Amino acid sequence: MDIRIIFAATMLAGGIAGASPYLPADGKQIVEHLPSRNDPAQREFQRLRKLLAAQPGDINSATELAQKYIDAARNDGDPRYLGYAQAVLAPWWAQARPPLAVLVLRATLLQSSHQFPAALADLGLVLKQDRDNAQAWLTRATVLQVQGQYAQAKNSCMHLYPLAPELVTTTCLSSIANLNGDAAQSYTQLVQAYKKNPAADTGIRIWVLTLLAEMAGRRGDARTAELWYRQAMQLASPDSYLLASYADFLLDQKRATEVLPLLKDKTRVDALLLRYALALRAQRAPDASAQSEALGRRFDAAMMRGDTVHQREQARYELQLKGNAAAALRLAQLNWEVQKESADARIYLEAAVAAGDAKAAAPVLAWIRQNGLQDAALAPLIARLDASGAA
Repeated sequence: MDIRIIFAATMLAGGIAGASPYLPADGKQIVEHLPSRNDPAQREFQRLRKLLAAQPGDINSATELAQKYIDAARNDGDPRYLGYAQAVLAPWWAQARPPLAVLVLRATLLQSSHQFPAALADLGLVLKQDRDNAQAWLTRATVLQVQGQYAQAKNSCMHLYPLAPELVTTTCLSSIANLNGDAAQSYTQLVQAYKKNPAADTGIRIWVLTLLAEMAGRRGDARTAELWYRQAMQLASPDSYLLASYADFLLDQKRATEVLPLLKDKTRVDALLLRYALALRAQRAPDASAQSEALGRRFDAAMMRGDTVHQREQARYELQLKGNAAAALRLAQLNWEVQKESADARIYLEAAVAAGDAKAAAPVLAWIRQNGLQDAALAPLIARLDASGAA
């Protein structure tokens, strides 16, 4: 099984890789350090582009290059690579039934812009033709989990048993069960599976370690979460998803000083600039306002384009940086219509508390109870809203 889709699906479904155009403060500001031509990834891009240019329309070369671009978007958080991937697939993009390899990649790119129904439709076409396509099953499980459709997501994970490594299948199932009323056992099972597979691919291990850290954090076990995060950070250069997750953990632990060096050179990605700006604000740094304003301009530009991928981050911006609870609540409500992860529930409830609108939180509270979501960060918010008569 090609494991690359795991990380593309996990990160892109939540929109971490996306970013809006960056406007520098002045003409002297360095916008970006361009990759060196000697960079192995850039050399590989060049090789594949030449190969595709020599054989236009060759699907094998095209899908390999598109996958490499998706990998780069995951690693660097640079959304331009997603556009490059779509451009490479242009000869087949508009086809109702393109080749299977294109369908899987198109589904991955569609979910990156939160076009979940279209992504699921493509994956359905794949699985009608190839029931043993592990990438399609795993991507489908990830999209359904982001939408909070846990029963269907679990069903997709179950199909991985004969098709994927044990650790991948267990991780797929445990990540769902952990959000769906089985926090303790799913965590224990994933720990055991991880220890049982010490020789797993580095990318898979980072994926698992990040999930274990998040699971421990939801259990309120900050010490263990810290250990998992540190292991993940030490295995390889962290991608945008891991950086955002670890930064959120540090912010929750009132350790903003550690966020600053972690994200200082990563602010091209909107989600990481948000965490960086929050850390600056917590430290009352001189440039906190400038970074917050830069983020605001990015969100304004995204709204002008009709880009709604970052509504969760924008809700946090409105609430935690601008103090606009009403705007944050509206954005959190719109975001909740699209995705229902624990972080989505948290910003929704935080905004409802700040806005003094307990009734607005009722749908989320009902959903949390229905699904048995256990998250230490949500408990005090739920208690406050219940006391206000939200239920």
